[in-house]
Amino acid sequence: MGGKCPSRKVKKRRYSHKTARRSKFLIKGDDAVYEELQKPDGEMKSTLPLDEDLPGMGQYYCLHCDRYFANVTVRDEHFKTKRHRKRVKQMMGPAPHTQLDADLAAGMGAPDNGPKLMSM
Repeated sequence: MGGKCPSRKVKKRRYSHKTARRSKFLIKGDDAVYEELQKPDGEMKSTLPLDEDLPGMGQYYCLHCDRYFANVTVRDEHFKTKRHRKRVKQMMGPAPHTQLDADLAAGMGAPDNGPKLMSM
């Protein structure tokens, strides 16, 4: 009589889905990626250094999404996805918010008292 609850397997399966594992590699924030894209092409490396810890030895990289891929085919398929195109459009738009913007919004920046008035 009894036994294990059948829903336990479902919860475990749901947790181990690839979306839960996607945070295995730390990704850069929007502002860091935006700064990388603003650099002139001379500073960007054409060949990436070999790294055994990254997929595809770190050779197949998407700069906009800050992701590494196992081979060229997978990376080229990624370039066709809606997620990548949306990210490219987001990065080509206005600059993302910075810490200075957040400080000013919180009232922690320099006060803006308006123009000085002449006193008599």
